[in-house]
Amino acid sequence: MNTTPTNRLIHETSLYLQQHAHNPVDWYPWGEEALQRAQREHKPIFLSIGYSACHWCHV
Repeated sequence: MNTTPTNRLIHETSLYLQQHAHNPVDWYPWGEEALQRAQREHKPIFLSIGYSACHWCHV
């Protein structure tokens, strides 16, 4: 039984986003749900941009 908590990124198709699905942060993918929550709670958006590459592509 896997008890590692996951966030919303577990359902994304992007490998980069999936790699962060088990972070202890309640990440949201970019979209209406994230924007609406930020607006409703009067919170800023923290935007993280990155990519996924093989080991040799980024060494």
